Amino acid sequence: MSPALPVGTPHDPYAPLRVVNFRWFVASILTMAMSAQIQGVVVGWQLYALTHNPLTLAMVGLAEAAPFVLCSLYAGHIADVSDRRRVALQALVVLFACALALAAVSALLIERGRSGAVVQLAVYVVIAVCGLARSFLLPARSALGADLVPRALFPSAVAWRTGVWQVAAVVGPALGGLLYAWIGPTRALAVSAGLMATAVVTVLRIRLAPRPIVARREAVVASVLEGLKFLRQRRLFMGAITLDLFAVLFGGVTAILPVFADDVLHVGPQGLGALRAAPAIGAVLMSAAIALRPPPRRAGRTFLYAVVLFGVFTIGFGLSHSFLLSLALLAASGAADMLSVYFRATLMQVMVPSTMLGRVSAVNQIFIGSSNELGAFESGLAAWALGAVPAVVIGGAITIAVTLIAAWRVPEIARLDRLEGHDPDASDPAISSDDGAAAKAAPSS
Repeated sequence: MSPALPVGTPHDPYAPLRVVNFRWFVASILTMAMSAQIQGVVVGWQLYALTHNPLTLAMVGLAEAAPFVLCSLYAGHIADVSDRRRVALQALVVLFACALALAAVSALLIERGRSGAVVQLAVYVVIAVCGLARSFLLPARSALGADLVPRALFPSAVAWRTGVWQVAAVVGPALGGLLYAWIGPTRALAVSAGLMATAVVTVLRIRLAPRPIVARREAVVASVLEGLKFLRQRRLFMGAITLDLFAVLFGGVTAILPVFADDVLHVGPQGLGALRAAPAIGAVLMSAAIALRPPPRRAGRTFLYAVVLFGVFTIGFGLSHSFLLSLALLAASGAADMLSVYFRATLMQVMVPSTMLGRVSAVNQIFIGSSNELGAFESGLAAWALGAVPAVVIGGAITIAVTLIAAWRVPEIARLDRLEGHDPDASDPAISSDDGAAAKAAPSS
């Protein structure tokens, strides 16, 4: 477990960056996320240009989500009973191989005019392998992050990690759109593979003493059930990740941005890159504000307001026919989403003991990580059935409705005040609340 800082240490927003291992860690997040964002822009535009069918984009999300969901619980168990750095490294190597494979598909199939069915099948297979690798990478990397800095720095470390990811989400899509126009899709995917290789190298640079494996090497099923039981007894955390699941599932628009770029706003691949980067611009600005300030008060209410605003901005984007207004609304939605991401990620770090972080992270990733891909499938399917604009507007409205239901059914969320200052390895899972008393999470019925 990471050492604690002395009580009363003043807030230092840059403290996590003074830890060498943490710097290599966030460098890996930056390069891996940039690679994935470039892939998303290039592959999404290639497939939509080939078929002009939103259902094609929906199937990309499904291809990645299926293996991700199926393997995540086992992957969480592996993260708790194995060397987390090694698991993350192996997953990144597989993702590097997938990046090379996508470049090969572009060069050998798409550029040579092979049929759309053959290209789609090849892309779906590679994306499915990506989903498998991500199912192991995300819980291992999330748990590894908790081993790199003192526990008192967790809120600041989460802000820097998510902020760096959002920087990649700004630069990656914009760079992907520009590279597509300047050097073509195949070379753009080759750049993506180079960035993924860099992510592998940065994880290799992390020098960490062997972590004592406290979790028993028990049967996989028993280990997974223990993690699920732990979560079932914490209504606050389960309520937060369930709300985030439905918000991303119905309110996400990333997968069908090629439809808006081509058919609604008429801005081409460069415009698509800008649209994909816009939410991350808002998120980067919000993450900077979070990282440079002490952890906020009334965190639960802020989280609920943020998800409602995310739904409102999503509706606005769906109704917009102005490229600049659409960019502004996407940026605002990204800022709101960043608040909810920070809340959920910090809550997991401060509520979950180190010995269970892998398994709990896996469940969290099933809820949140897969919701991106399942949301891509849902939005693509809805755009195919209803049209892109109605699909986005209805999705935003559902997000707002789900938030109101969550606030009613899990009132612990609104009562949550501070996120920091809790030791998850202690027997008492209390979190500070508005009235100054400890708000304990009761088992769900």
